[in-house]
Amino acid sequence: MNAETIGIIVGGGPAPGINGVISAATIEAINSGKKVVGIKGGFKALFEGHKDIFMPLTIDDVSRIHASGGSILRTSRDKPENAKAKFKTLMSTLKGAGIKYLITIGGDGTLYMANWIEREARGSVSVVHTPKTIDNDIPLPGGFSTFGFQTARHVGVYIVNNIIEDARTMGRWYFITAMGRHAGHLALGMGKAAGATLSLIPEEFPEEKLSFKKVADILTGSILKRKSMDRDYGVAILAEGISEKFDLEELSKHEEVERNEKGELKLSEIQLGRVLRDFVNKTLSEMGIEVGIVDKNIGYELRAANPIPFDVEYTRNLGYGAVRYLLKGGTGSMIVAYEGNLRPVPFVEIIDYKTGKVKIRTVDMATETYEVARKYMIRLEREDFEAPHLAHLARTANMSPEDFKARFEYVLGTYGC
Repeated sequence: MNAETIGIIVGGGPAPGINGVISAATIEAINSGKKVVGIKGGFKALFEGHKDIFMPLTIDDVSRIHASGGSILRTSRDKPENAKAKFKTLMSTLKGAGIKYLITIGGDGTLYMANWIEREARGSVSVVHTPKTIDNDIPLPGGFSTFGFQTARHVGVYIVNNIIEDARTMGRWYFITAMGRHAGHLALGMGKAAGATLSLIPEEFPEEKLSFKKVADILTGSILKRKSMDRDYGVAILAEGISEKFDLEELSKHEEVERNEKGELKLSEIQLGRVLRDFVNKTLSEMGIEVGIVDKNIGYELRAANPIPFDVEYTRNLGYGAVRYLLKGGTGSMIVAYEGNLRPVPFVEIIDYKTGKVKIRTVDMATETYEVARKYMIRLEREDFEAPHLAHLARTANMSPEDFKARFEYVLGTYGC
């Protein structure tokens, strides 16, 4: 009798720890009498119906990959425009390979695909998901991080610490954009652990259309406050998701933003750090103040890093737990680590069926952990607009106290101020 086959597939961008899941799942499955095949190239190849994407995995193949970055199966985030029409091809390709069980490794997009496959399979393929994203935006119980986040933050902090020292040595500012399209966990975590001057995350701004000028003025205020403290350098960490909230019509008055074929402004073309740098430089120059500002993105440097021990151990747990869950008859769930145990969270609890999308975990602004991060930032605060601070800041900006207050007090409308 032929052994049943477990397939493993990776979707989305890389994150440290992918190989740990592949390794642990393969070893446990083979030790349990199952065959394992890796599906190379993510879901894109399945949609195309390629037959040469199935890679048999043995214990020898995976026994030492758990501490390495990247993915031995590669990955992709591409999905065809006619995904619904091609979905039958995807399903027939899976079944043609004899896959009875499927382990998906990925973030919210892959989780969505896992749920879709599980529903359409109608019991012919059992599916379990393991949560991967350096954005840390999948809602896991107990606030536990998604795998890859801890390593990404660790490597990011190392980079930011070096940049802080460069800023101090050269007497300049850095505006660093960190990944996090929907949530600010990575930017806040990096900024807090590195002791950056400030971090700005999308959760701070509840407004539907965020004023680009407001974000720039928060940064300008921090530069002026540091300057009033005889500090001519600093580092600001910006979550890329801030640009998702910008009022693009307002932004287009200050920055050339490309439009698509429908005439709509293209968000993807916005270089957050650069456009903020240019606006802040212009504002300071009008005050007679010259500050060197460098913009930098940190993202791709983090995604394929070798996992730190936390993520090595974590992903070994998830890979083992995924196989045990499937072989006990489970399907349609995500495996999570919670209070020392591995347990499934049904897809139905993670998918918002009104929108059909995965629920996003954002930074909770009401927590004391956010309060701690906020307290150690150098930003304009309520007391800065009262005596004696106001006069000192106004002198630094070459403005009258009244003009300074009129120009900058409105930024206190953000959370935490």
